[in-house]
Amino acid sequence: MENHASALAFISWSASLETARKLHGDGYEYESDYQRIGVINELLAFSLHLCDRLAFDRLDEAQRKNLVNALGDRLAEHMQENLEQIAGPGRYKPPFIALLNRRMADYAQTQFSDGEPGFDFIRYLGSSVLEVMGDTQTNRWVIDQIMSVEAPVITEKIRTSFENLLDTG
Repeated sequence: MENHASALAFISWSASLETARKLHGDGYEYESDYQRIGVINELLAFSLHLCDRLAFDRLDEAQRKNLVNALGDRLAEHMQENLEQIAGPGRYKPPFIALLNRRMADYAQTQFSDGEPGFDFIRYLGSSVLEVMGDTQTNRWVIDQIMSVEAPVITEKIRTSFENLLDTG
C-alpha cells in the first residue's frame, strides 16, 4: 500500500498542479502564490477522498486505512517540500493535514456511486476552490469550471491510476 500511496500522491499532485495552472490560463485570477497553493490543497483533498471512496469497494478496512493514511502523509510531504521552496523553512504539514481531515469529514457527507463522485461531491470541491480564490467578477464562474471540466478530468486520472495500480500490485 505504501508504494501505491506514493504513486497516487505523485499523480494527485501533478493533476492538482496542472489544474491550478490551467485555471490561471483560462483567465481565473490568483492574488498570490499562497492562493494558488490553497487551490492545490483543495484539489489534493478532493483526490484523497476520491481514493478513499474507490478503496472502499476494492480493499479491506485495514488496507484502505493504510492506503489513505500513507497517501495523506505523502501529499503532506509534497506540500512541505513545495512550500519550503516558495516561502522558506516552516511547519507546513500540520495545517495541511488539518485541512485534509476537515475535508475528509465534509466529503464523507456527499454522494459517491459506481466509481463516480456525485453532484454534491463535485459541487463541494467547486465551492471550496471559489472560497480560496475569492468571489470576484472573474472568479465567480470557477465553480462551473470545476464541476463541468476540471473535476471530471481529475476523477478520471485518479480512478484509472488507482485501478491500474491495484490490478498490477
